[in-house]
Amino acid sequence: MAERKPFLVRLDPALHDALQRWAADELRSLNAQVEFVIRDALGRAGRLPGRPRPGAETTSATPPAAASGEPPRRRR
Repeated sequence: MAERKPFLVRLDPALHDALQRWAADELRSLNAQVEFVIRDALGRAGRLPGRPRPGAETTSATPPAAASGEPPRRRR
């Protein structure tokens, strides 16, 4: 199993209770639920190693406006 780094976090009691209920609903420990939520947030933000950020440039040479078929907007 991969090494785990212990780390202390202080939570508002209401937030702690909500996380505890969510963990119980998912049949996870509170610690596993917190890790799951953090990992999910990092993945969505493109912050996990080896994963591109959402909205990162693709290899397509077509600009997004041209790809959608919409004419470019004019500045006023």
